[in-house]
Amino acid sequence: MSNKAPDSGRAEYNTSYKVGQDNIQFLGLDVLNPVFTTSALIILAFILGSILFPADASAVLSGAKSWSINNFDWFFMVAGNIFVLFCLALILLPFGRIRLGGTEAKAEHSTITWFSMLFAAGMGIGLMFWSVAEPVAYYTGWYGTPFEVMKNTPEAKDLAMGATMFHWGLHPWAIYAVVALSLAFFAYNKGLPLTIRSAFYPLFGEKVWGAIGHFIDIISVIATIFGLATSLGFGAQQATSGLNFLFDIPNTLTTQIFVICGVTAVAIVSVARGLEGGVKLLSNVNMIIAAALAIFIVIVGHTGAIFAAMGSFLLNYVEHIIPLSNWIGREDETFYHGWTVFYWAWWISWSPFVGMFIARVSRGRTVREFIIAVLLVPTLVTLVWMSVFGGSALEQVQNGVGELANGISDSSLAMFQMFEHLPLTAITSFVGIILVLVFFVTSSDSGSLVIDGITAGGKTDAPMIQRVFWAVLEGIIAIALLVGGGSEALGAIQAAAITIGLPFTLLMLVMCVSLWKGLSSDMHLYK
Repeated sequence: MSNKAPDSGRAEYNTSYKVGQDNIQFLGLDVLNPVFTTSALIILAFILGSILFPADASAVLSGAKSWSINNFDWFFMVAGNIFVLFCLALILLPFGRIRLGGTEAKAEHSTITWFSMLFAAGMGIGLMFWSVAEPVAYYTGWYGTPFEVMKNTPEAKDLAMGATMFHWGLHPWAIYAVVALSLAFFAYNKGLPLTIRSAFYPLFGEKVWGAIGHFIDIISVIATIFGLATSLGFGAQQATSGLNFLFDIPNTLTTQIFVICGVTAVAIVSVARGLEGGVKLLSNVNMIIAAALAIFIVIVGHTGAIFAAMGSFLLNYVEHIIPLSNWIGREDETFYHGWTVFYWAWWISWSPFVGMFIARVSRGRTVREFIIAVLLVPTLVTLVWMSVFGGSALEQVQNGVGELANGISDSSLAMFQMFEHLPLTAITSFVGIILVLVFFVTSSDSGSLVIDGITAGGKTDAPMIQRVFWAVLEGIIAIALLVGGGSEALGAIQAAAITIGLPFTLLMLVMCVSLWKGLSSDMHLYK
């Protein structure tokens, strides 16, 4: 592959590697053998171990997770801060003029659709789960309070707002943005395969097509499949909790399996229809339902308190972002390790999946437009969402309304307990359940597209059966873990995903250097 002329608007790398050249074909599949086979064997070994020996697997993997978090808390925190500063710098520097795909590239999706897809894949489901539970947990002192302030005090409320936004604001989206921009730039501007290893080409050159690249992609596949499977399993538990709360449907293993089968079935249809007919459609539906639910709560809830909460969440976020970003001399160890460092490791373990999906739908955007859309706009949307849901919940707690006033007993029920004290409880709760399930579908089908791309060596037009294979596998893994070991087995695989976040953090720091070099080499096209 030779460099194109300057007037093409792209400066591709000289590499003899062709997408799919090392792939093998069997049983209708078209995969990169070292990555596909090794990933499948490792995943199978972990799953069997977690099912056959759930207690032992949970102990070993939880120990590995705790070791990573307790010994490298400073590393996660420093890296998270670097990613935020790096992204903000890209907005301000001349690099922001570079267009993904070259100077003549055009955006493939409308701005609203583009944003809907990246947001739905990024953390939509997490916001459904934690927008009520997390601020209430901090305020009432459930599992640690930031800086060990006294619970149920005005100071605790301020910190609850600031800490919640801290965990769902600039830092996680910067993690996603670094990976997404790296993949998009090297694929669309440098002509490399759309896979994780391509982001390291400026540093490793042709070696990325060998063992080094295989290792990077294998880590990415494992982190993604573990993260998706555990989220699907825990999400099924939340959905069944909601169904039990609303319709008195038994919250049993059988119900959870039915939920997973239903989500997986819809995800299979969506992923079979591809990006345009599946993920894009569901993402738009997601955002419409979410917006309607939020507007409804603003209208029927304590409207004044919700708008006041928006200002409070923002001010407390700004006030506490630096203290909460500090890793030196922290005395609130339960909160610091159990929440913040855990979150950072979890976001990083999800970054290969979310980053690659965002990259796939972002051709034609400038670097500046990309960072603003992936970093700043989601943070503002999260601010509004947390203010509506978290603000309403805190208002109820402060006034002694409902079960939340007694603290968090079951985080999966927190949102429904808040809905219980709003008008039309049955309708809002039902919409909430639908939204949870649809968010899980979009995570599953977008994740299947990503895993398929990595294991196919960067091909974006691999056989449809491969996408279906990964969607089915996610559901099978989640069901197997629930049947074999329940929450203990799911927790073990989640711990494995968190542990993988440690080496991937180092890879991401290297990725920043590689991206800087790549962007620098294209600046001559924008003078």
